[in-house]
Amino acid sequence: MPRGRWIGDVEFELVHRLLHPERGDSILDVGCGTGYFTHRFVLAGYRLTGVDPAIDWLAFAKAQAPEGERYVGGRAEHLPFPDRSFDHSFSIAALCFMPDPKPGVAEMLRVTRRRFAVGLLNRQSLLYRQKGRGGGAGAYRGARWYTTEEIREFFAGLAIRNLRIRTAVFGPGAGVLARLAERLIPKAWPYGAFIVASGEIG
Repeated sequence: MPRGRWIGDVEFELVHRLLHPERGDSILDVGCGTGYFTHRFVLAGYRLTGVDPAIDWLAFAKAQAPEGERYVGGRAEHLPFPDRSFDHSFSIAALCFMPDPKPGVAEMLRVTRRRFAVGLLNRQSLLYRQKGRGGGAGAYRGARWYTTEEIREFFAGLAIRNLRIRTAVFGPGAGVLARLAERLIPKAWPYGAFIVASGEIG
């Protein structure tokens, strides 16, 4: 399996476990891009809305969208939905490309009724040393990487409870050792490249 697809599987599994949705729940994917994770959640039995400012990416996602999957243009810091519109919300690495993720986090929580999961990139990881320094390389160019403490600050003053930090993608590669590490290392270990803050509303 190619490394990118394997990482996508790992990220999906972690976010899905942290959200713990029930079949048929409504879920918002913030910064959905071409709809990769949106579609994964639909296949797992949920009703998804993806939001992204990139019109071309949304057009691609819409062209492949099955029933139960819709896409809307919009920015994370100004989500075009009323308060408490969705059972759950998540974002996978999209907020790393904002100058300041906190407005996007606050908006995600505003439109959510139950649980949320915000996935970012971890500055305390091996992958940061390989791909994140000096402005980033490849798909990580322009991304901002954060520490656990910085991520907790994004939620300061917001009406949430049971905030948890979990990580995944512990090695920079995707070989046998990296996949073994993914199975054996607890997700509470704070040094995985993909770092997720999850919790419940109010």
